[in-house]
This record gives sequence, structure tokens and C-alpha cells, in this order.
Amino acid sequence: MVSSVGVLVLFLLVSSSCSAVLQNAFLPKAALIPVDKDSSTFQYVSTVFLGHNRAPLRLALDLNAPFVWFQCGSLSSRKSVESCSLKCAMGYAVRSCCFNFRRSDCKSKMCSLTAENCVSGASAATEMNEDELFLRFLNDLSSDSSAKIDQFLFSCAPDSLLKGLPASSKGVLGLGSSRISLPSQFSSAFRFFERKFSICLSPTKGAVFLGGNPFDTETSFTYTPLIPSKESSGFGYYINLQAIKISGKKLSFHEKGAKLSTLFPFATMETSIYHTFLKAYLEAAISLNLSLVSPVAPFDACFSSKVAGNIPNFPVIDLVLQSEMVVWRLLQSNSIVHVSDEVMCLGFVDGGLNQKDPIVLGGLQLENHLLEFNLGSSMLGFSSMEDRKCSDFDAEREL
Repeated sequence: MVSSVGVLVLFLLVSSSCSAVLQNAFLPKAALIPVDKDSSTFQYVSTVFLGHNRAPLRLALDLNAPFVWFQCGSLSSRKSVESCSLKCAMGYAVRSCCFNFRRSDCKSKMCSLTAENCVSGASAATEMNEDELFLRFLNDLSSDSSAKIDQFLFSCAPDSLLKGLPASSKGVLGLGSSRISLPSQFSSAFRFFERKFSICLSPTKGAVFLGGNPFDTETSFTYTPLIPSKESSGFGYYINLQAIKISGKKLSFHEKGAKLSTLFPFATMETSIYHTFLKAYLEAAISLNLSLVSPVAPFDACFSSKVAGNIPNFPVIDLVLQSEMVVWRLLQSNSIVHVSDEVMCLGFVDGGLNQKDPIVLGGLQLENHLLEFNLGSSMLGFSSMEDRKCSDFDAEREL
């Protein structure tokens, strides 16, 4: 692999010039973090390289977490962040459904963050640290280079906080919109990149792209606004979902909007919304002569995959966003789970009466789409990767 530390120093020197510099052919397209899907939890696990020895670190991908936290173990090169320092102050605004900042009273020497595992609901006091984060940069689809963030901020968490995460992971890679999330720290360190990131997930492999993506010139995006969380200090990503169409039949709900999540493997809905959705889907499925079979937990609607030797056609699900003209069509692979050779189930589940966010689109619904989160404009760009799978991208390469 070609090293480009010297070239990146030059990039930093010219990054304050006019915007035309950003079009320079020598600028890399994006930084890359490889991702694979855990077969037990159906969550996504990323690999980053941290510390002086560039040790690989496996972290569960959390689209909404406002910072990176993990069990630091033997990471001896890390340095603690002092309380009441400017770096510690960057975390003051971090408050969301999963993470809260505990303001230090300056009597403690360490900057303290309270972190919660959104899967298990467990929480723990953690300490902010910093160390070197090494990143792989893509110059094009066939060549790459590397550079580092010298003082990358993260939090050290106890083993007890790992329950419910993939066994291979040591914590969470936070991609939320806070000032100390990975995308925000990346854009601060490499200012010649736009303040955006993209994810491309699949049932096997995928990638997170920071600052851009390698498909920019060949991808046609549809855009929708990222709307604020109902919590004023939330850092998650929500879209303006107005209705859902099932085979053309429009379903409207009292609650608008939907949250995007990589920790939830399947779409979850508040019970009343789910029942309305399920009834409409089953009616459409029956009209297509699909055969219902006994449900397989956690799913309520399962079908026989045997249709005269052919792959059955399932009802089409369209997400109607800010207008009837802006529609996100879910591929069949985004709505149907292959439970066995004979059974296929609808990948939407009942989240209960007290589900905090009425509609959450899980990892299954996000797969094989290139999703671009522009933090500067608060817009989400989405494009189907039906012709080019996210798993086709060779993301696994050592630094």
C-alpha cells in the first residue's frame, strides 16, 4: 500500500485556499472503515486502527451514538482528558436517548461521560481519553493511502457495558452528529473534505466512508432532509416519513418521521402502527397468492418460499417522504428475511406500546443502499446499489 503522509501534509497546507482546491485531482475521495455483519446479533461490526501500534479494534456500528466508546484494555498509549478542559467541554452538549454527559465539578481530574448501551439498556460512567486513530484513504477504487488523527477523542468503558453487542466487538463506533462523534472529529482534522459521511451495508460486508464516497461520479442520489430529534439534544438521524405505500395502497399515521438505526437489525414499529402496517401487507400478500406459514420469532408474518419452483414476488413497500414525489422504495431484500430454504418472513417487528420512536428503520432496510449523511446541509442522500452490491467493495485491507 502506498503511504501518503507527506502528501497529506501538503493537503493541509493548501486546504485554506479557495474552493477550487477541493477539486484537485490529487485529493483522496474518502476515508474508509471496513464493516462486516455479525451472524448472531445481525449487527454490523467495524474495524479501526488505534494507538501507536495501530492495533485493530472491532466496534459495533452505531449510526446514532454521539461518540466512540470501548473497553480500552491494554491500550497503553492513550492519554486521559482532564476535566474542565476545552476537549472535555466539547462533550457538554452530548445528551441523547443513549448517552448523557455528566458535567464535571472540576474536583475530579478526569473528564467523565455517562454511556448507555442502547441494546441492553445498561449504563456506566466512563472516562474520556485520546490517542492516534489511523485511517485508510481512497484515491480511487483501486488505490489507497493512509493518515492519522493525532488526538482522537473516545471514552473507555467497562466490560459490563458490552452485553448485547457482537462477541467480537469491544464497544461502539459512534457516527452521530455531536462534536465528538467520529464524522465530526474527522471533518475537523481534515478540513479539505466536506462534512459528510456515507454507509454502504450488506448481509455480509460493507464500509463507512468519511468525507465522501468512491462512487460520487457514478451515483444518482435522491435527497431528503434530516429532521431534528424530538429530544432537543439528540444526535441521531431521522427522516421526514409521511406515509408508507404497500403495493400502491397508502397508509398514513398520526406520528410522522422515522429513525434510522444500525443497532436494530429489523424495522420496528409502535404496536398500533405495526398492526395497521401488518394488516395492509397481509392483504397485499394474499392478493399475490402468497402462502402463509407458521410465524418464526421474532416475526409475525411468514410465507412459503415454494412457488412452482420460482422466487415469489412480495408486495412493494414505498416510503413516502417530504412529498409524493420523493419516495424511497425498499428492495425485496430490504423487507424479506430468508429464515430457511422453505420459509421467508417479513422483516418488520412489533416494538411494543411504549416504543420511544414510533418507527425505526433497521439494518435490513438500509442494506444495499448507499446512504450519504451531509452534516453541513442536514440532508440524506440515498441510492439503490441493486446493480452494484455494497459487498462488492474490497474494504478489508491492512493499514
